[in-house]
Amino acid sequence: MPLRPATRRLPLTARRLLPTLLLVLAVGGWSTPIPPKVPMPITLFDFAAADEASWDVVNDGVMGGRSSGYVAVEAGTLRFTGTLVTQGGGFTLVRARRVVDLTGQIGLELRVRGSGRRFEVEVDDGLRSYGRSVSRRAAFPSSAEWTLVRVPFATLRSTIFGQAVNASPIDLARIRGVALYMADAKDGPFRLEVDYIRAYGAGE
Repeated sequence: MPLRPATRRLPLTARRLLPTLLLVLAVGGWSTPIPPKVPMPITLFDFAAADEASWDVVNDGVMGGRSSGYVAVEAGTLRFTGTLVTQGGGFTLVRARRVVDLTGQIGLELRVRGSGRRFEVEVDDGLRSYGRSVSRRAAFPSSAEWTLVRVPFATLRSTIFGQAVNASPIDLARIRGVALYMADAKDGPFRLEVDYIRAYGAGE
């Protein structure tokens, strides 16, 4: 008598469920988890046109200082130049309004070159404390060569008139503007050129 290969019978429960399983696979296939959606980068300023945004200068003369700052948007670049005088004030800045929702973004990326001094970027979410605006700022370096600088939102300091304050985390859904500061406590001329400012997300 010819030998038949040994076989194993499935348990009764498995045999009863097998047709249902095959039907599910035939109709729907295997399900795979959907990866989370990664926010796309958001360009805040690319300086393609001089009238892209109105950049205003604020000097420390409002506090009795003698620093001077100037701003121009030419050939696709923002130029922030001037002279810092530490006695009596010690700051100058340029700022522009930009209402945007940056929910899900990680930080700001700037392409810059400058005079080798440290500048600061401010992101304004409109927060006020005791009737005064809370500044959200972080420093970044500059060099004679074009450089990409990334400033994570988590590194922004919360201050009022330069003094650290306890404040809630920045509200990325309510961004109202951006500013660039020169306030590195060193007297003398400075120069900063900015090619673009954009927000970046995780994984970039």
